Amino acid sequence: MKKKRTKQIFRIVLFLGTAISLFFVPWLLVKAWILPLPDTVQEQLDEAIGHGFEGMIVYVDQAGQPPQHLASGWHNRESEIPADPHALFKIASISKLYDAVAVTKLVSDGRLSLDKTLANYLPELVGKIENAEKITLRLMIQHRSGIPNFTDAPNFWAAPTETYEESLALILDQPANFEPGEDYEYCNTNYLLINKIMDDVLGYGNFQFIQEEVLTPLHLNNTFSALSEVNIDNVMSGYHVGYPLDLKENDYGMHATAEDVGTFLRALNDGSLFKPGEQEIYASIYEYEHGGWVPGYQSFAKYYKELDAVVIAFYSTTDPKLYNWNLSEIINGRIVKILKRQKNS
Repeated sequence: MKKKRTKQIFRIVLFLGTAISLFFVPWLLVKAWILPLPDTVQEQLDEAIGHGFEGMIVYVDQAGQPPQHLASGWHNRESEIPADPHALFKIASISKLYDAVAVTKLVSDGRLSLDKTLANYLPELVGKIENAEKITLRLMIQHRSGIPNFTDAPNFWAAPTETYEESLALILDQPANFEPGEDYEYCNTNYLLINKIMDDVLGYGNFQFIQEEVLTPLHLNNTFSALSEVNIDNVMSGYHVGYPLDLKENDYGMHATAEDVGTFLRALNDGSLFKPGEQEIYASIYEYEHGGWVPGYQSFAKYYKELDAVVIAFYSTTDPKLYNWNLSEIINGRIVKILKRQKNS
């Protein structure tokens, strides 16, 4: 009887906790949006920490002004190490911009074709991925392939896959989400396959190609393909609401400083990283800004033409319901408003 009552109490507490969180968090978003705008970007970062983020990094490269390297909160909460604006961060899907540039350069060199299909490049997947004969490289880059997203597999982030084969196995023999080219759906499987295709065409890991063609020419010495390549003490800690441990030891791909991402994004937008003819190819296949999310890490990279400014924003706290993602976008918008006001004052 006592055990049954305990379970009933637990259910009531769980219900009340869920109800309170659903009521409270949207109002936090409203509060973050309507608060008076601070005078400086640094003050906005400090305010964001008050909203519940453990740490934050912002890099601003605005034409005619010295770059701003800003941080607030913790680099490591447990050790009480303050946030470092030059720390390494897991940039997650921002890496797709680098992949798209690499594809652009390989297409320009004639080593890849945007109109060849998945069946052409990976014939072993015919019959295992629906419409492999109709899905072109262009459609994969643009998330218009209809291939299921392997990171949508149940409980994926509780035990992420570690290899290409493990990731691919999650979607093999599944029906397509839509006919190729008929819709858009953001899909990490597209870029899993694109990276495999680049590796096969090059005969070596495509990050080496990115290093040679993008990172080295731009002097980006703080951009790395994996956690194994860096000093882990230089990586900002990441936290996920409801999970007690620091997530920085999880390897989710590329790591970079905000400044390195900002330098890359500036070169992407002004075209200086492209050889003749490449910018036209890139403009026809992908975008010039991106966000990234893995547990513990949210990242945003965007160029604002009206300010001639690149803004990179890193947030080291995520949550299951993505409230923090929405909160981040509000804060990003407020940072841009501060920059506009400062420019016009």
